[in-house]
Amino acid sequence: MRLPMPRHARSVRRLMLTAAATVLAAVASIVAVPPVASAVGPAPHYLMTAFTNSSESNMYVYDSANATNFTQVRANAYTPPSGLIRDPSVIRHTDGYYYIVYTTNWTGDTIGFARSADYVNWTFLRNVRVGLNGATGSTWAPEWFKDSDGSVHVIFSASTTGTAGQFRPYRITATNGDLSAWTSPVALGIPANYIDSFVVKVGGTYHNFLKNETTKYIEHATATSLNGPWTFVGTGNWAGWGSGLEGPAVVRLPDGRWRLYFDQYGQRRYFHADSTNLNTFGSKVELPGLSGVARHFTVLREDSGDNTAVPTGNRSLRAVSDTARYVRHRDNLAYVEPVSSSSSTTTRQDATFTVVPGLANGNCYSFRSVNFPNRYLRHYNFRVRLDANSGDSAFARDATFCGRAGLAGGTSFESYSHPGRYLRHYNFEVRVDWRSSDAAFARDASFTVSAPLA
Repeated sequence: MRLPMPRHARSVRRLMLTAAATVLAAVASIVAVPPVASAVGPAPHYLMTAFTNSSESNMYVYDSANATNFTQVRANAYTPPSGLIRDPSVIRHTDGYYYIVYTTNWTGDTIGFARSADYVNWTFLRNVRVGLNGATGSTWAPEWFKDSDGSVHVIFSASTTGTAGQFRPYRITATNGDLSAWTSPVALGIPANYIDSFVVKVGGTYHNFLKNETTKYIEHATATSLNGPWTFVGTGNWAGWGSGLEGPAVVRLPDGRWRLYFDQYGQRRYFHADSTNLNTFGSKVELPGLSGVARHFTVLREDSGDNTAVPTGNRSLRAVSDTARYVRHRDNLAYVEPVSSSSSTTTRQDATFTVVPGLANGNCYSFRSVNFPNRYLRHYNFRVRLDANSGDSAFARDATFCGRAGLAGGTSFESYSHPGRYLRHYNFEVRVDWRSSDAAFARDASFTVSAPLA
């Protein structure tokens, strides 16, 4: 038989239940806060420039989030004023511009240069005469190489007797900051009949992946100086990929491995192979969607953001430089303007966004309008605007921003599609601009992710 509970015990129980309910309510209120997305470090994207099987006079631009699946950014992105656009190699220079260098013709002693602020629209700069082999020779396959001391080089292959000649690799070195003046060619010290040198440096060792024009294998040489002497550590079919290969290009992956791309040109197929140490590689793997289309490309890896996580859910972005101003959209353009609790409902809604995982990379973020649920903040010609999601990869990239520790407190947002450019306000207009070192930029590119205004 169950005895009745004494009155004082019932009182104690009520107190315990009340306390427990209070704790549960507090926990529930914490759980109700929109979750914080996990941040796993910088978010990479991989920019590719290529010529194609269909044209040697038009350059195509591709992009990838994983170095495997590339989507076309723009076909016919650049056509030189004359000549060819074979073997385009791309870098991002310290001035924020993208530069390509390329083969201008089957014969001759020039290489071509163009640049772009956004890697979509390109402007011809100049042809540089290397002064090595005259009109009857051939100058092919120029590749950028930036050394650990900051010096910028172009490594190219040259023959003094035309396309059937004995190619050797040479380098020229930039002598000014805008890459308009170059040294005379210097031989790398590689034997004759090697072409398509692609050089990377790890520690104190230079690794040169290049095509043996006699055997048509991609081989591997190392040196402790860019000028040699070079030791061949991988010759013949050392990697098991077979012959008929050219156009090697190397990029580093986020996990520290290296990826080597190459063109099996006779079969019009493109492959990659991976390595942990640049000395031993796995089997070749065909790149999806590129075989039969792209030819002799290079890939530039760029990273956006750091390990800064941003609260997701409905949020407002308050300017660090003027705490009365918030990012808001007006007439489909983004501004920082005064907004407060006494502002109209429409104004407060225009300054409130749903922070969601990035459309182009889930480790970054996109900002969706709360009053126009299919519209996102994105940059277009570097001006930030509110546009309907078109569903294509270009929109996704331009609407994705990666969190960084605030340049002047709070949080800064780096463009995923154009690393080095940050969300900032200038004359109260919101843009993505190339980062400068001044304090004003740091303040204008810093925001507090606050509770939603609406």
